Amino acid sequence: MRHSKTQLYFWLGLAALLVLIVLAAPLLPLGDVRAMDIPHRFAGPSAAHWLGLDHYGRDVLSRIIWGARASLAVAFGSAFAAAIIGTILGLIGGYFRGIAEIFTVRATEIILFLPPLLLALLVITILGAGVGTLILAITILYVPNYTRVVYAATLQTASLDFVTAQRAMGTHPATILARTILPNIVPPLLVQFSLTVAAAILLESGLSFLGLGVVPPAPSWGLMIRAARGALDAAPLLLLWPSLALAGTVLLLNIICDKLQDVLNPRSAAVGGAAWLRGLRNRGPEIDIPTEAPTTDPQAGPALLQVEGLSVALAHPTHPRVLTRNISLQVAPGETLALVGESGSGKTLTGLAMTGLLPNALYTAGGSAKLRTRAGAVVDLTALDEDALRSLRGHEISMVFQDASAALSPVHRVGDQLAEIITSHRSDLSAAQITAQVTDLLRKVGIPDPARRARAYPFELSGGQRQRAMIAMAVANKPRLLIADEPTTALDPTIQAQILTLLADLKAENPEMGVIFVTHNLAVVHEIADRVCVMYAGEVVEQGTVEQVFAHPAHPYTKALLASVPESDAARLESIPGTVPQPANMPEGCRFAPRCTYAQPGCNATQLLQPVAVGRTSRCLRWKEILCPSP
Repeated sequence: MRHSKTQLYFWLGLAALLVLIVLAAPLLPLGDVRAMDIPHRFAGPSAAHWLGLDHYGRDVLSRIIWGARASLAVAFGSAFAAAIIGTILGLIGGYFRGIAEIFTVRATEIILFLPPLLLALLVITILGAGVGTLILAITILYVPNYTRVVYAATLQTASLDFVTAQRAMGTHPATILARTILPNIVPPLLVQFSLTVAAAILLESGLSFLGLGVVPPAPSWGLMIRAARGALDAAPLLLLWPSLALAGTVLLLNIICDKLQDVLNPRSAAVGGAAWLRGLRNRGPEIDIPTEAPTTDPQAGPALLQVEGLSVALAHPTHPRVLTRNISLQVAPGETLALVGESGSGKTLTGLAMTGLLPNALYTAGGSAKLRTRAGAVVDLTALDEDALRSLRGHEISMVFQDASAALSPVHRVGDQLAEIITSHRSDLSAAQITAQVTDLLRKVGIPDPARRARAYPFELSGGQRQRAMIAMAVANKPRLLIADEPTTALDPTIQAQILTLLADLKAENPEMGVIFVTHNLAVVHEIADRVCVMYAGEVVEQGTVEQVFAHPAHPYTKALLASVPESDAARLESIPGTVPQPANMPEGCRFAPRCTYAQPGCNATQLLQPVAVGRTSRCLRWKEILCPSP
């Protein structure tokens, strides 16, 4: 996170320097942008004219710097105006809904159906060319973008408890919007602003190129590119300089947008802005992590998923921090593997690493996750780029997230989101077939009146129905491997039981589908899983079948977990002293030793997974004593 901020400050400083140079143009020793030296037109770079002279003998450097004033004035002016108007409309529509939404959000969406360039041309034709007209035209074009962003953020924020509490206290809606909701939606607004400025610069240059923007003889990058096009044979450099200025400025703004996403939304897994500059997926410095011998079952058949030595680290230029270390597990076709452990054990990180959805600040520091596809090919998920992973997500591997209300888009209907998942891998289906599949999927996951619910927005569904819709999206394309990240945690016991029954039914319909079920609820594990993988502080501490591990745990942490749940056979429930250590304060050797009643001096050394039986392992020196205690 600190590294991302440092990079953001660097690029912001570069942008500030650019703006400072443009603002200081009247004070700089630049030539008159309108002064002509006809006898020396097309002259090349020299000490007097660093970038040469154009087709009228005017100084190119002066015109580029003064042209930037026009481009940036139009871009920032229109972006600010669109931001103010769009924010007000989005707040009103997202908070008050109903008729207010129709006259604010839905009304502005009409503009999205119109070709942007043609709409700008219409405004300019009516009002005439000029900087003021450009700002007005571009403002009209980008108001809907701000409105939709603010509308979506307002819908999410307005449903949170602290907003509901303010309503209950009788706080005026204007106060809630200005002092509670608006500060919470500033991050996406800043990102949208940087994107709008970059897009506005390109649009202004395009309109000026067509002769419908800045009026000559005032300089503009678009006008300079237009003039240089006719002089390519005589002076090709005249096209290079304004093109470099335009491309460099837009690229700088896109990079700033990308860094803003990292800093303002560090948990975001999405790749946006100029993230393509990173090349492949999230990468970081190599870390020397001692490897362990594979602990797979030699008698098992070909695995659907084979994870070996998978480690996840927090990126840092000099001191990366390992969060999960040497995670090794396997899932057979049709098998359900449960990942269990306290919060902070690394269960969710392991699932995100396998699907390539790690937050930007994290990266895969070692190991592999090999998936056997439908075609029989074995691919290492940790070595694939974003495009390759996108082709596998939803079709070969899919994930059910814990918070369906956060995972579902609040501004799109449930049926539309489900249809998008289907068409991403089935472009041959007609609209009628897609609609039928959407309805059928919602019916299969137990949502009543599926045709009507498909037209509903996520906030119109109950928590259980949202979770069912999320599961429907995850299994829409019948994935070979399903990762369920605590899909029942936020639900009441009755709904939890229904979701578990639903997952069991889906497995029965797809007997070859493997499932990784992430949970801390041991009673759920006993009900649905075939094998269990116990994690603690970023490491696997025990693996085995559910019957083996639950009946005879071979690690102190597993034994303590089982003794602390009401479903255990213990006469008295026990608690585990202490808490899971933070990544920056991991103890030497066994990470559970500070909380363990079996700890001894030898536990200070690094503990490796040891085979306990066929297909079963434990990361404990005293596993024999725990497994077979002395009378």
